[in-house]
Amino acid sequence: MDHAHHSGMNHSRMAMDHSGMDHSAMDHSMGHHMMAMTFNFDYTNVELLFSGLVINSAGAMAGACVVVFLLALLYEGLKIGREALLRRSQVNVRYNSMPVPGGEGTVLVETHKTVGQRMLSVPHLVQTLLHVLQVSVSYLLMLIFMTYNGFLCIAVALGAGAGYFLFSWRKAVVVDITEHCH
Repeated sequence: MDHAHHSGMNHSRMAMDHSGMDHSAMDHSMGHHMMAMTFNFDYTNVELLFSGLVINSAGAMAGACVVVFLLALLYEGLKIGREALLRRSQVNVRYNSMPVPGGEGTVLVETHKTVGQRMLSVPHLVQTLLHVLQVSVSYLLMLIFMTYNGFLCIAVALGAGAGYFLFSWRKAVVVDITEHCH
């Protein structure tokens, strides 16, 4: 297109006043959707993550809530599972004894624990892949919550709570009794 004839025009005069227009029809036809910024309990015409994934009935909303609940439960399980795998992969523990001068010419021995994992190892690769999955699931749950649909938000919260209840009790808290700084 040749726009040479517009070169001398003042561009501010070319701007159109759209203040009286109904933007909802224009936004919808152009693919723009207005997102609700308040909580609602709609169960029809609810887009979930993708434009083609639309909830249009109470049954579909119930099914979506079950899936979201399970996704949030999975997220909590992934967190605890990754910790368990990390502990299992770190069995390579070395104890280093160091002589420390004591009182009146005696020598005391302190033991220090060294735990390590190599960067180029199968356990670290598995941890990395599980971390990517955990982050992806967490962002999906955040986006689901940001639909502001009350049913879906409750499903996220209940799934996270149920997941914590089911998996966190297995989370071991390790206390080193030789640690001097409590």
